[in-house]
Amino acid sequence: MHILHVTPHLPPDQAANALLPWQLGILAQDTGDSVEYVAHPPRAAGAAQLPGPVAWIPRRTGGIIDRTTRVGALDRAWRIRRAMEPALARADLVHVHSNGLLAELAVLLARRRDKPVVLTLYGTEIWHYQPKRPWIDLFSRAYAAASAVTFYSDRLRSRAGELGLTRRGMQTIYPAVGPQFEWHDEEAQARTRTALGISNRHLLVNVKRLHVLAGQRYLIEAMNEVIRPFPDTRLIICGTGPLAPSLEASTRSAGVERHVTFTGLVSNELVARYCAAADLFILPSLLEALPTVAVEALACGTPVISSDSPGGLELHDVFGPNVSIVPRENPQALAGAIVHFLRNGRRTSPATRETIEREFRPAVAAARYQELYQQLVGGGRQ
Repeated sequence: MHILHVTPHLPPDQAANALLPWQLGILAQDTGDSVEYVAHPPRAAGAAQLPGPVAWIPRRTGGIIDRTTRVGALDRAWRIRRAMEPALARADLVHVHSNGLLAELAVLLARRRDKPVVLTLYGTEIWHYQPKRPWIDLFSRAYAAASAVTFYSDRLRSRAGELGLTRRGMQTIYPAVGPQFEWHDEEAQARTRTALGISNRHLLVNVKRLHVLAGQRYLIEAMNEVIRPFPDTRLIICGTGPLAPSLEASTRSAGVERHVTFTGLVSNELVARYCAAADLFILPSLLEALPTVAVEALACGTPVISSDSPGGLELHDVFGPNVSIVPRENPQALAGAIVHFLRNGRRTSPATRETIEREFRPAVAAARYQELYQQLVGGGRQ
């Protein structure tokens, strides 16, 4: 089978909709399948080794006509279609990731060619769904046209139903956590921390794009209440984004800049080492589907404190006491939860290790997608 993945991101970008198509492409080789990609160029610096050829389609030009006019939108759509058509012609199945003009056109063009299409949704497209007039609402048309739709979490799938987006072929397939995220007991945790050159007694880690929805400002605001009883505590924030200058300024105004390190964008391998070295992974996001970064930390043996976003609540449903929940936008509650844990620290339970291996490894996700691919290629549209 020749599989075409259409996605807005690919590595070295570290978004969930970059990692999953990359992981599925690597594992497709084990079943004798071949893959290729259509994607926008990565925003992150560097290059990644991909398991198939890629047709890179530029993002918006940034010009006023391209960004704001119908002529600009039509021109972008024409350029995307022209670049994508050869890959669509070669595909036996098309797997489309997320939303946006690239993804939505891919679904509609593939279905026009009578190609089976899997559409995987990661969160934003459902949380912010607002139906438009039918003739311009490409997302709703693509959603209805896809052969099957998979969701990153059960709560995301339930929300789609609440919005009236119920259809056949809906299922949840949880995100895949790579093998570099492996369980560390306390001795292995200490060795990793030493190897990273971190001498602090307590280490907190957050990995997320520096964006208002990621909620890092509330974590920074909580830090004074944490370092008062635990002065030898360091917070490491991995990621980049538009709020970087503002968040760095917040650490200075709060007087906690000596306790907070911003790493910028780092490799997945280094993220894994930070997760393994941490006492706690903190996720104060305002909105999540199912946060892969938190599952990666749990896979390393590090408990999680999350806001009560839909994804945080689902993590708690799946992993129980290894994920503590606090109210969103509440620095005091967040600080209290961190302090409580640092007084009663521990690694994750054996049950969490078992759940990770059973539900969240790449081979598990690949097997579930492969079963779906076979159903669609062999039996047509669901």
